[in-house]
Amino acid sequence: MSNIPDIPRIYTALAEWLACVSYISLAPKRRFAPLPLTLICAGFLAVQSAFLVLTDNAPFVLWVPCMLFAIGLMFLLLYVCVDVPLINVGFCCVRAFLLAEFAASLEWQLYYYCCARLGYNPGGGPVLSVVFLAAVYAVIYVTMWQLDRRHMDSTGLKVNPNELIIAFLIGAGAFALSNLSFVAANTPFSTSDSSDILYIRTLVDLAGVAILYAYHIQRVETYMRYELTAINTTLKNQYDQYCTSRESIELINRKYHDLKHQIAALRAESDPQRRSQWLDEMESDIRQYEAQNKTGNPVLDTVLTGKSLYCQKHGISLTCVADAEKLDFMRVMDICSIFGNALDNAIESALQLEDKEQRLIRVTVGPQKGFLLIRVENYFGGSLTFEDGLPVTTKTDKDYHGFGVKSIKRSVEQYNGAMTISTDSGWFRLKLLIPLPEGKTS
Repeated sequence: MSNIPDIPRIYTALAEWLACVSYISLAPKRRFAPLPLTLICAGFLAVQSAFLVLTDNAPFVLWVPCMLFAIGLMFLLLYVCVDVPLINVGFCCVRAFLLAEFAASLEWQLYYYCCARLGYNPGGGPVLSVVFLAAVYAVIYVTMWQLDRRHMDSTGLKVNPNELIIAFLIGAGAFALSNLSFVAANTPFSTSDSSDILYIRTLVDLAGVAILYAYHIQRVETYMRYELTAINTTLKNQYDQYCTSRESIELINRKYHDLKHQIAALRAESDPQRRSQWLDEMESDIRQYEAQNKTGNPVLDTVLTGKSLYCQKHGISLTCVADAEKLDFMRVMDICSIFGNALDNAIESALQLEDKEQRLIRVTVGPQKGFLLIRVENYFGGSLTFEDGLPVTTKTDKDYHGFGVKSIKRSVEQYNGAMTISTDSGWFRLKLLIPLPEGKTS
């Protein structure tokens, strides 16, 4: 195996195409009928094969541009077929390219090894080569498809820019190291022997595929943990809201049955102070029922109801004007993070005010010119220092506080939104602008 020719370009094209098709089969697809989707994939296979075969003897200086163009064709195939954000397409493209590099290298290495062991001439005929190619590719891609299928629901999981950069660096590093021998043979990580070049390429590509897969699984598990925590929190809040609603309804029912007697007693009561006291008690009971917010989004209703009841108990006036029907494009964990942290910070600030008349919190939610506007304001009697656009916590243990605003900022940026914080005339204002997806703006 000391003299092994380069991998046939048609084999590489097929490996790249199969890698893309395996991810397309798992990801949410665009609204194509099966026949048009099949024709699109077949067309890309023809284009990919023709390009790689025609550039087989291209000058070495064009090797990298040709490779980038081939990767671009893979990206385009994924983009045309799958219905996921563009950044997800890039993440899948990196994984597909490295998987294709590994599959092509492993198949070619195993083919020459088996031919040498069995005494066959590797170049004696195409039949054995094609059969071996089909068998090895089938094992590799079916195995990888099964591994990814366990996490098929995560194919629509949005990739953030940092995750894409990390995946790109892993893929680029593995590709560069595996092909280093073609550029420079006299390095500690390269060689001039063709069989050793293939060994290095196969092993490095395998390592790259494994690292990217492990990184993807870590992403999914981290997301699932966050999602589970948010869901558990929401379920608890929903149960608390149910208990509160039941108690409020029972209270209203009792008040209804006693209403006739209370009206008669109020009419007979001649003491204005006592009459006013009774009315205040009735009004307080009714306010508990009114604290159940109906914004159009059940998750936001849950968060606001709990915070409203807490504010009532502590003498804080919380007013909310919300048209939150368009919030359903956001994940549960992000809604809880944004509104939970924003209201917790506002409540904490309001509780520090000695004058209860100044304990005011205002929440506004609604669409505005293609954006979702979220504004949380509270009366603030102190002063703040800003660092990198964020307020510096006033607490002494700074290492363990200040994460609330950062969590809000991170959640908003996942939707390409912006956050601004300002203080003016004694008010602390948190303003969030998030672009509404197509179909949500009207």
